[in-house]
Amino acid sequence: MAQLATFAGGCFWCIEAALARVQGVSQVVSGYMGGSSATANYRAVCTGSTGHAEVVQLQFDPAQVSFELLLQMFFQLHDPTTLNRQGNDVGTQYRSEIFVHDETQLQVAQRFIADKQPEYSAPIVTAISRASTFYPAEAYHQDYFSQNPDQPYCAYLIAPKLAKFRQTFAAALGESDITAELQ
Repeated sequence: MAQLATFAGGCFWCIEAALARVQGVSQVVSGYMGGSSATANYRAVCTGSTGHAEVVQLQFDPAQVSFELLLQMFFQLHDPTTLNRQGNDVGTQYRSEIFVHDETQLQVAQRFIADKQPEYSAPIVTAISRASTFYPAEAYHQDYFSQNPDQPYCAYLIAPKLAKFRQTFAAALGESDITAELQ
């Protein structure tokens, strides 16, 4: 039975581009979660005033890929020690956060962060929150890397992350070969 996982780790384009290629992940949607306003869209979220984070919500088969492995992938794709920032993207909308969908995910996420902390010289600032209303991002944000591989942000920031991701998690990738897409 498929489950949901929702991660905020800076710009959703990077996280989506990698996790969409994982065997057992059937759908990845970029969007917004965690805010206080009744709606969310890119323009409003970018102001930082809605409280929402840019997130990716994925549907996955736990028989093929575990939530813990997804957390390992998520932590490799962003810096969990920077508060409200990933690279040049600054603001609460770019925070590191795991939005859990049930008690099991909560326990796995808490244990994962506690076990991972000794690997980092700075404190992990990744928040863990209960999943709330998910607002899908505008259509032009979906599958952004695949649609715009030559766009400078994609070519210079996302492509190298995907190459490193492929090296680290080659066994977990499905039939889609990231190296073929990058060439």
